[in-house]
Amino acid sequence: MLIDTHAHLLPYDYPADAPECFPRMEPVDGETARTLLFGQMQFKAKDVFFDAERRIEAMDANGVDVEVLSPMPPLLRYDLPLDDAFSLARHVNEFSATLVQADPTRLIALGMVPMQDPDAATAELPAIKEQGLKGVEIASNVLGSSIGHEKFLPFFAEVERLGLSVFVHAMPSPTERLPMSAMGTYVVGVEGAFAAASMVAGGTAAKCPDLRISFSHAAGGYPLMIPRHQYFWGGSWNEEPKNPERAVMPDDGPSPLEYARRFYYDSLVFDRRALTYLIDLLGSDRLLVGSDFPAMPREEPAGRTLKSMGLADDVLEDILWNNAWRWLGMAPTR
Repeated sequence: MLIDTHAHLLPYDYPADAPECFPRMEPVDGETARTLLFGQMQFKAKDVFFDAERRIEAMDANGVDVEVLSPMPPLLRYDLPLDDAFSLARHVNEFSATLVQADPTRLIALGMVPMQDPDAATAELPAIKEQGLKGVEIASNVLGSSIGHEKFLPFFAEVERLGLSVFVHAMPSPTERLPMSAMGTYVVGVEGAFAAASMVAGGTAAKCPDLRISFSHAAGGYPLMIPRHQYFWGGSWNEEPKNPERAVMPDDGPSPLEYARRFYYDSLVFDRRALTYLIDLLGSDRLLVGSDFPAMPREEPAGRTLKSMGLADDVLEDILWNNAWRWLGMAPTR
């Protein structure tokens, strides 16, 4: 059994009277695909993005039993005026809730909210839950602000109270320090690291201990930097007992590694050696399968690398199946 927790959808179309800033989906001559037009973006979307029957066929072909669907990241436009952002989010959420009804045992959806206004995003969370959506996808930064900023704390507290889940998708932000060609590679990794680190360093992880939050691409470079934070916190190597004389920033609270082990991470890191490190440092109970499908092709079959690593049966079953249900706060469907 396998759950893909990082898969994306796009609505088939948008209202004819939608604001000019909305995306458009235009037909492709002679094909079932449609072209997404959103500002300067043009993206040819195969029908699997918006057709539940095609999705399930693709799942069967790849050996995927359940998909957790989240909006394609370019839809997370936090620069839109608030009224337009609400209209877009509600349209996407309605489409998502309808799409998964084609087979609720195999399709699960997350919604989106206008994070540019934290109060408005927080107020929208009960509606997310009422629609049957299991949580929200948010970008790794909101107009340049880290998600661990204190202004977002009430949002995460309400997510925690409602029992919803969060999926943080790394959203590359242009930087003069790397060329544009690095946006989808190194900048994604940097963004994931900033997002996860901000949740710890900014105090949200401490104040929302039961928050179920997952990071795309294993939070980028974050897992490699945790041991450095651990050393600054406790003054010791290899998670050995604290050495207060060497600690740079002593703290009597949970260690950085303890906070990191409250989070979930999708395993889309493209190399078994990276997966081995993640399992060793963070624990096999923290990893989820992710693919970015259909924006990227899945391994064939799904989870091929994980299944090739000789992991114990219970460890492999946790990563492929059980951990996803824990992150979602749901009883397994079979």
